[in-house]
Amino acid sequence: MWIRRRRGWEIPEHLATPESVFLDRRALIGGAAGLAAGSLLGGGRVLAATDTASLYPAPRNDGYALDRAVTPERFSGDYNNFYEFGMSKTVLPAANALKTSPWTLKIDGLVEKPFEIGVDDLVRKAGLEERLYRHRCVEAWSMAVPWTGFPLSKLVALAKPTSGAKYVRFETFMDKAMAPGQKVFYYPWPYVEGLTMAEAGNDLPFVVTGIYGKPLPNQFGAPIRIAVPWKYGFKSAKSIVKVSFTADRPKTFWEGLQASEYGFWANVNPAVPHPRWSQATERVLGTDQRVPTLIYNGYGEQVAGLYKGLEGERLFV
Repeated sequence: MWIRRRRGWEIPEHLATPESVFLDRRALIGGAAGLAAGSLLGGGRVLAATDTASLYPAPRNDGYALDRAVTPERFSGDYNNFYEFGMSKTVLPAANALKTSPWTLKIDGLVEKPFEIGVDDLVRKAGLEERLYRHRCVEAWSMAVPWTGFPLSKLVALAKPTSGAKYVRFETFMDKAMAPGQKVFYYPWPYVEGLTMAEAGNDLPFVVTGIYGKPLPNQFGAPIRIAVPWKYGFKSAKSIVKVSFTADRPKTFWEGLQASEYGFWANVNPAVPHPRWSQATERVLGTDQRVPTLIYNGYGEQVAGLYKGLEGERLFV
């Protein structure tokens, strides 16, 4: 008898959204995507002009499913950490100042030939798909997100790193006039994050350019960010302007500020508490539920092997 074993994050079929409801929603989003760029979204959000807007919503990759309902945008869209625009969760009004078009990504470091590429050109080269991912914040809240983008491995392949590259370093924009949070002197701006080359080559890291079937609104990290679903959310850098391939481990933003609480690895582990709170459970955004947190945020089958031989590292802080 054939027995199918579900991956850690997969939802049982009887809990899946009915196909008729799903198709109606997709059709509605598809119609909205054809509106002129710059039209208003719910809550006063404005999308930046882009000539790739017609590519949304992208086809969903059903290999990435969830064990819970997608978090409604009315909750996730108004609850964001984006310290460039302030320490409040309600950064949406301030984040509307972010100018996202044109936006160029610089690729440098240990690559065959450094180059720059516009985000729209990158999207056309890489193609788009939608994936449903868990997102677990280090602050012990979580959401379920329909990201649109492409695997980070495609960007790595486009960059053509040399054999000396051991890490990928992500750097976000720096503009104090546009982002008042960057005027706070005790933060080590610009925001920097990083992954090992082995992590970057895994199937899960995702270069994100959209959410909920449309281009990223500003507060989510427009126009391009990273999603690394088995790590705490601060590892998923927003509004990236530079990707560098290096031989040395990057000193990341939060690690530079407080390494004892926010390390380089930051893999999710319910058994390893933050120095100031438990990580055993998480509050699901938009609900009154607290649910058990899963090791590697439920993606252990796909990523645990990346850390063999690294038991001496602080993998879960």
